[in-house]
Amino acid sequence: MKISETHTVENIIVPIRLQEYAVGIFKTIPTKSGIKKAIKKRRVLVDGRIASTALYIKGNETIELLQEEDSPQKKHFKFPIEVLFEDDYLAIIYKPAGILVSGNSFATIDNALSQNLQKSTLSNATRPRPVHRLDYPTSGLLLIGKTTESITTLNRMFEQKEIQKTYHAICIGKMERSGEINISIDDKNAFTLFEVIQTTPSPRFNFFNLVKLNPKTGRKHQLRKHLFAIGNPILGDREYFLEGLILNGKGLFLHASSLSFTHPFTLEKVNIKKELPKKFKKIFP
Repeated sequence: MKISETHTVENIIVPIRLQEYAVGIFKTIPTKSGIKKAIKKRRVLVDGRIASTALYIKGNETIELLQEEDSPQKKHFKFPIEVLFEDDYLAIIYKPAGILVSGNSFATIDNALSQNLQKSTLSNATRPRPVHRLDYPTSGLLLIGKTTESITTLNRMFEQKEIQKTYHAICIGKMERSGEINISIDDKNAFTLFEVIQTTPSPRFNFFNLVKLNPKTGRKHQLRKHLFAIGNPILGDREYFLEGLILNGKGLFLHASSLSFTHPFTLEKVNIKKELPKKFKKIFP
């Protein structure tokens, strides 16, 4: 494997474990969990030798990161993906409901990207990677990085809230026309704006509401938890629901409908939208 990044250690007073020291030294692996995984995959060299998590850094070492390459024996998941935007740096694709973005499973969007996207012609091209997540039951737009630099840059843009995401959901019960939900999740600030677009009566659920959602933070299950917290859970949610008000067999009515941002390399305005799934239109034609 080729060396993708190199770091030279300066003088250190107190030795520190490699997995602690290496957090943040590589652009393509900004997290501690990512560093530990890279070390276990034998992708980290210290002074030319494969490193272990038990290794201590004492100062003046050269730390190198090997480029991750797909094994020739690795099978790709054959799954057709709708591509709505693509260039050498990034892509925006549509993720259907009922499929994982990534993880240990074989059937993931991550494992199907290489067959659906054009390989970048840039020198720092890498295997295409999703730079954010959508829940398994959620449909909608997913942003993909195609170079090591774009993956790092897009992750930073998400952290700095430079990428605007809009969702649409169908929620149940009587709702205010618009509002702000500011309820902590896992002891972290979480903030969501909502606007009711349409409302229709429902004999079983009282009301159905077509709601536009703009999350201002990115906590796990934020939209689902926030709407449940105000008494208007998303239709079809089997984790956050009101007793006796579960819709079976139709899935979750939550859709990531638009992504808007300034392209970090071409500086063009990117604003991609994806129409609501058919199941939404059966309730709100």
